This record gives sequence, C-alpha cells and structure tokens, in this order.
Amino acid sequence: MATATTIQHVKKKPLPAGLPREWYESHNRRLKAMRLAISLLDSGTYDARRATNRKIRTMAVRTGIRRPSNVTCKMVRAFIMES
Repeated sequence: MATATTIQHVKKKPLPAGLPREWYESHNRRLKAMRLAISLLDSGTYDARRATNRKIRTMAVRTGIRRPSNVTCKMVRAFIMES
C-alpha cells in the first residue's frame, strides 16, 4: 500500500527592502506568470503557440488570479517554451 506524502510549503521570507519599485513589480509579474504557466501545463497546454492571451486569461479566472496584462501573457508563453 502506497503512503501519501505530504508537501511541506516553503516558509515565505519578506522581500528585501530598499529596492526600486520596478524590481518589486517585475518580481511579482514573474511569480504570476510562473503560476499561470504551471496551471496551463497541468491542464495540457504544452505548446506556447496554443497558449493565446484568451486561454491564459481564462486560466487566470479559473485559478483566482487577477487578469494578466499582455506583457505577463508573453512571459507565460516564454516559460512554457522553456519547459
């Protein structure tokens, strides 16, 4: 009989203080794009060409993430291409 493994979440650390606002914005954008890319890959979208802005935004609604911008959608496709 297989035993269920529990996933231990990584303890969150506060972001470093004193960096320019652009750094925080790009950091949060990358995290959002990564979450969306993982969701799309889990749902079976393995080709970046099939990950349209519409599909990415629909996945964002399904997962409870705010509507991504065009730049974030482009980042999602880049993450999918790298996988």
